[in-house]
Amino acid sequence: MRRRVPAAGTVSPGVDAESDEDSFEVMDLTDYTRHHQWWSRVFGNNSGPIAEKYSVATQIVMGGVTGWCAGYLFQRVGKIAATAVGGGFLLLQIANHSGYVQVDWKKVEKDVNKAKKCLKKKANKAAPEINTFIDEATEFVKRNIVLSSGFVGGFLLGLAS
Repeated sequence: MRRRVPAAGTVSPGVDAESDEDSFEVMDLTDYTRHHQWWSRVFGNNSGPIAEKYSVATQIVMGGVTGWCAGYLFQRVGKIAATAVGGGFLLLQIANHSGYVQVDWKKVEKDVNKAKKCLKKKANKAAPEINTFIDEATEFVKRNIVLSSGFVGGFLLGLAS
C-alpha cells in the first residue's frame, strides 16, 4: 500500500506538515547490522548470548557435552581418514614394488612443490568472508567464555576417549 506524500511546500487539507515529516525515521543500515546480532534477525529479540539465559554450571555442562561429542566424532573420523590415506599409500607402494605401477617420483615432487607455491600465494590473500567469520567466532567466544571453555575441555576429553 503506497501513501501519497504531498509535494514540498504544499499541505493537504487536515494534515499537519510537521507531523508528516516526523513520522519517518531514516536508518543507516550498515550501522543497524553492525549493532544487531545475526541470531536476533533469525530467532527474534528474545534470543541472545547464552550467558544471559543459563547458569554457569549449565553452560559448562552444555559446552562439555557438545565438546565431548565433537571430539569423539573428530577422533573417529580422523582415524578412518588416516587409515584410508595410509592404506592407499601402502597399496601404491606395494604396486610400485611389484612392478604393476611405475611412478615418476621426480615429477611427483615437482608437482607437489608447484602446488605448495600456489597454495602459499592464495593463502596470503585470504578472502574477506574468512576474516569476517573469524571475527564473528572470536566475538562469540568472548561473549560466551564459560560455554567455550566447557566445549574445549569436552573436546579434549572426547579426543582422549
